Amino acid sequence: MMYHYSRRKIMRGKQVSGRVLLVLCVASFLAGSLFCTSRMTWTTQLHSPNKEADHQFPIISSRIKKLEASSSVAQDKDCDLKRKLVEGKSEDDIMAEMTKTHQAIQSLDKTISTLEMEIAAARASQRLEGQLKLDDGASNNDPTTHPKQKAFVFIGINTAFSSQKRRKTVRETWMPRGEKLKKLEKEKGIVIRFVIGQSAMPGGMLDRAIEAEEAEHNDFLRLNHVEGYHELSTKTRLYFSTAISIWDAEHRSKPRIYIGCMKSGPVLFQKGVKYHEPEYWKFGEEGNKYFRHATGQIYAISKDLATYISNNLPILHRYANEDVSLGSWFIGLEVEHIDDRSMCCGTSPDCKRRAQAGNVCVASFDWKCSGICNSAERMKDVHNLCGEENGAVWNVEL
Repeated sequence: MMYHYSRRKIMRGKQVSGRVLLVLCVASFLAGSLFCTSRMTWTTQLHSPNKEADHQFPIISSRIKKLEASSSVAQDKDCDLKRKLVEGKSEDDIMAEMTKTHQAIQSLDKTISTLEMEIAAARASQRLEGQLKLDDGASNNDPTTHPKQKAFVFIGINTAFSSQKRRKTVRETWMPRGEKLKKLEKEKGIVIRFVIGQSAMPGGMLDRAIEAEEAEHNDFLRLNHVEGYHELSTKTRLYFSTAISIWDAEHRSKPRIYIGCMKSGPVLFQKGVKYHEPEYWKFGEEGNKYFRHATGQIYAISKDLATYISNNLPILHRYANEDVSLGSWFIGLEVEHIDDRSMCCGTSPDCKRRAQAGNVCVASFDWKCSGICNSAERMKDVHNLCGEENGAVWNVEL
């Protein structure tokens, strides 16, 4: 809104009678009162939440009521400004008051817009819980037939059809099996699952092999997604969407948390190289780097960010690399990025030295292999040298 003020010469004219002046003053006063009252009535009707909204979103409703009080103060100031106009205030004073009022209104508008987005997200989350089936969810996990399970943390291990030996090694090292896995979920709230989609030929040999493995171990989360290396960004979106529809893993300390080993690698524009970025031009000149994001080997996000991903599935852009995609989804949000270097230790001797010093690593891998090189053969050795003792998790209070 632009304000334009100009000084005008006072013209002498015919004298006006006192009775006419009195009538004009009374009319002006009544018009000003009517204007201020109507503005307060309109604003209250626009922003007052109904009883249903108070019941569904008590925190947001409380914030809206505070805004109404602030809005009322701003409106009172506006009426005071009109009163000062007839009290002979200087033009500089009037301009200062109008500037303050305009800034207050702008601040209220921004806060109201934020609340409206929060309400929309909450309602979208409710619809997600109540719908019969996720559009892009799991093939055998219906959130309505099974109520959400409470959990402290959900750990998803991205896997592929060709990774049977790796899964076997994981089960033989740090991931409990059978009744111990169930006990970990029940007593500690730690849920662990291998995450995999479907083959290009549904019901074929690859799918049947996973079904047989699932029948034996009961430790898979199946997604309605066709597996493929170049589809990892899509798989990541569906994984979070599906996980929050089944498990309620609420972060207990802070909201909107994104944890991992933060990096900013080069944007590879050359075709034919590993990790080539077809949309390199979006990141500026050749040779530029990506924005900070967690390395794809291991990372963690809070439930509210997983909900954000689920609610915005259709409009979240996918880059060639899934860790870049994940980071891009949070780059414009109020998200706390936590750079935890214990999540990207090297293998022995690095992780062994840390373990001996009492600083056990969360994860150890070889950067040149984007994981443990020859993992099926070396994972047990790395675990024995660098991991905690077998009963460590049972002695932690969560």
